[in-house]
Amino acid sequence: MNVLVVLGHQHPGSFCHAIAEAAVETLRAAGHEVVFHDLYEEHFDPILPHDQIAKGSRRSPVVQKHCDEVVAADGYVVVHPNWWAMPPAILKGWIDRVFCQGVTYEFGEAGAVVGHLQGKKAVVFTTSNTPRDVEMELFGDPLENLWKNCIFGFCGVEDFHRRNFESIVLSSLDERRAWLDEVRETIARRFPAATA
Repeated sequence: MNVLVVLGHQHPGSFCHAIAEAAVETLRAAGHEVVFHDLYEEHFDPILPHDQIAKGSRRSPVVQKHCDEVVAADGYVVVHPNWWAMPPAILKGWIDRVFCQGVTYEFGEAGAVVGHLQGKKAVVFTTSNTPRDVEMELFGDPLENLWKNCIFGFCGVEDFHRRNFESIVLSSLDERRAWLDEVRETIARRFPAATA
């Protein structure tokens, strides 16, 4: 399989980086082709110019490359922290610029949405510092709805899995190690090695 892994966290020593590294290592060990983007390391420009909103708009070579990689991928792994119940701006901007009309979806007859990513799978790993019970009581889980329905579901992806790890700030080293083992197990289960 061809799997696109996208990381949206600015600190190289973060737990999000450790999650992404564990995912990439597990995918490669299973024989999958991996395309990996650390959006902060690459200084991805998240600003969507007005003249690139319409279907068929001319895109920069960098953005076009990302679009081509999304189309070519069989699956996606996205890793980011929960900031104000949203992904960091750089990752939201990546979605704005890359998951665009004519690439991941388009409007068909009578305005019906036609997703172009059918048959593909997506895994999203997020991190937060608010304890889960407090988060759910106060806010619910807006990131689940965003990724499952508003982004991947909108574009045709039905095979979706998300896991939030919390509370990072209160976690022990042993807890984080166990979480990374869970990441590896999840990736191995969702993207199994091809059998000969």
